[in-house]
Amino acid sequence: MKFENKFLWGGATAANQIEGGFLEGESGDSISDHLTQGSKTKVRKFTKTIDSNEYYPSHKGIDFYHDFPEDIKLLGKLGIRAFRLSIKWSRIFPNGDESEPNKKGLQYYDRIFDELHKYNIAPVVTLSHFDMPINLVSKYNGFANRIVVDLFVRYASTVIKYFKDKVKYWITFNEINFACLPTGNLEVLGVYNNATTDYTNPIDNQSLRYQALHNVFIASALTVKYAHSLNLGIMVGCMISHVTLYPLTSHPTDQTKTQEEDALFNNFCGDVQVKGEYPFYIKKYFDDNNIKISISNRDKQILKEGTVDYYTFSYYMSNCVSHSKNNETTAGNLLGGVKNPYLKMSDWGWQIDPEGLYYTLFKIYDRYHLPIMISENGFGAQDVIKNGVIHDQYRIEYLKKHIYWMKKAINQGINVFSYMVWSPFDIVSSSTGEMDKRYGLIYIDMNSKGEGSLARIPKDSFYWYQSEIKKGLTSSL
Repeated sequence: MKFENKFLWGGATAANQIEGGFLEGESGDSISDHLTQGSKTKVRKFTKTIDSNEYYPSHKGIDFYHDFPEDIKLLGKLGIRAFRLSIKWSRIFPNGDESEPNKKGLQYYDRIFDELHKYNIAPVVTLSHFDMPINLVSKYNGFANRIVVDLFVRYASTVIKYFKDKVKYWITFNEINFACLPTGNLEVLGVYNNATTDYTNPIDNQSLRYQALHNVFIASALTVKYAHSLNLGIMVGCMISHVTLYPLTSHPTDQTKTQEEDALFNNFCGDVQVKGEYPFYIKKYFDDNNIKISISNRDKQILKEGTVDYYTFSYYMSNCVSHSKNNETTAGNLLGGVKNPYLKMSDWGWQIDPEGLYYTLFKIYDRYHLPIMISENGFGAQDVIKNGVIHDQYRIEYLKKHIYWMKKAINQGINVFSYMVWSPFDIVSSSTGEMDKRYGLIYIDMNSKGEGSLARIPKDSFYWYQSEIKKGLTSSL
């Protein structure tokens, strides 16, 4: 596997949002396969069994499972040099606790990687992107049970060994810091209290949640150790949802409140995975909130030995923090906040802050001194197709401004080696399960009910990004 040492312009996806192919290839079902369709005003539901009266968007996705050769051909035309995708754990170990992997699942991803290499596109593979076999939720309560650490490492080491000659870049857990919020119980940790009626507002046991998150840290570190043991130059990264926070005013309490929230949500998980130890501030947070978790001396050693090689993060927006409760609020990726009077918002209430990307890159690189991949950045909108054409100048403007500030950061000496658009394709929204919120550079002819021809139609943003890649890092500065 040889790729030229150049900046990795790319695009990012997730198996549960694009693949479809439900139960095909002897696959098992996963958490995402039990999430119903929702909308901006209707919360998705998690059902422990499949309800024939409900629509489950992941069962169909955008049918990448069958269409991947043509989809990857489009990626080749786009000119990207890296494609971030996730492996669906339940395709490899259908129930999660088998002793041997499903060969059909391995062969499926093998074909995908071969197709990517045909167009000189480097796969960037996320091992767990808000998904795990549903059996591990019902049988073990996910990572709340230490047994699932061993099961994850078995899965991770199986696929890393199998694809070691085809995949150099790996990511262990997507947006791992989602588990710092009660809403992250199910999708990151596989933890579910049967008395919960709304999985987005679950019955939450903080000690149990943070113990499960600790087990995820251990699973990640052991995976990194295994990958390094192969001595093949494989790189393994963490992945953080970075919701950049500013104090609303110069009031001292706004400053300290921002500092505290930033540490707990944006920094904590990165500190553990990059530095290999729990930071000082989390210990005080645990004490103040009566959170009790078990961390053995062996665990501490594992964390030190399994630190990541590079840092990746999603960046969509920023929020403000205020000590006052009488402020207008906004939505956001995983985390909302106080409205910034200087920023515009998307139709979904996410504040648009391109310069904030520069601020964030500076902060991350100063903190960790690791190579950085921007693993998600994009703009969700209700695109309109007219006469077979999608003019999405708003998306072009969003991406153009963010790339401009990324380049400014690189000029400052910050080691950013990859930028991933979320997403090359319109995909099923993770938060709402709908298709109306479109992020793609390529339009998918399908509505939120799964109806449509599934035709792929490049938008104006496709051709703009294609041109930007050809120009490289020197343009727009």
